[in-house]
Amino acid sequence: MSAKSSIEWTESTWNPVTGCTKISAGCKNCYAERMARRLQAMGQANYARGFEVALHEDMLELPLRWKKPQTIFVNSMSDLFHEKVPQDFIMRIFDVMNRANWHRFQILTKRSERLLKMNPELNWAPNIWMGVTVENQACATRIEHLRKTDAHVKFLSMEPLLGAVSHLKLRGIDWVIAGGESGPGARPMEKEWVTGIRDACLDNDVPFFFKQWGGVRKKEAGRRLEGKLWSQMPEVPVVNQPLELAFA
Repeated sequence: MSAKSSIEWTESTWNPVTGCTKISAGCKNCYAERMARRLQAMGQANYARGFEVALHEDMLELPLRWKKPQTIFVNSMSDLFHEKVPQDFIMRIFDVMNRANWHRFQILTKRSERLLKMNPELNWAPNIWMGVTVENQACATRIEHLRKTDAHVKFLSMEPLLGAVSHLKLRGIDWVIAGGESGPGARPMEKEWVTGIRDACLDNDVPFFFKQWGGVRKKEAGRRLEGKLWSQMPEVPVVNQPLELAFA
């Protein structure tokens, strides 16, 4: 069975790497760090070192055993392009994603410089979606790094949105997610920051997904923007099926 996810824009998670370190404002109240500490306290083996970066060989080929095609968020508990993840291990993860071509894989990083540096070495199959987190104007340079990669589907996660991002250029971007911070210590998000992103998406014909207003009581705050649910996704080809399913 796959690891089902409660994240609105994906279906499952796959964590061959866990743990991370903070590099920008969006990391301050990291949900993955909180969850890792909780799992460590529960005795979960993959989190024996808490939120330290750890590689999990036994998890590498997990998607190959998931026969039902699904959308999979890669390393929801880490950052694939963290400096402590060896290049060889990243290449092996890409090899699995290429082999498991009946799934769609979504990768999200804040370390766009390393992503761009490794880009020529990576095998960008059409089923691999690549995204960067852009939480405020200071992080907007990550968009240009992403744009220069050879990923077939490129997306932005503007969550937790901590400030306005002006003059948002979406050339070559296939999808934008936006949302407020949730959980303890959640920082507020202004409506104008979100509507500015939505309007840029409408102007550029880019699918827009509004994930949440956030806050401590995120369910009560909901995810409607000006009375409307925005759950658009990129239009991409239907994924393949494993041979044993295709001919069943």
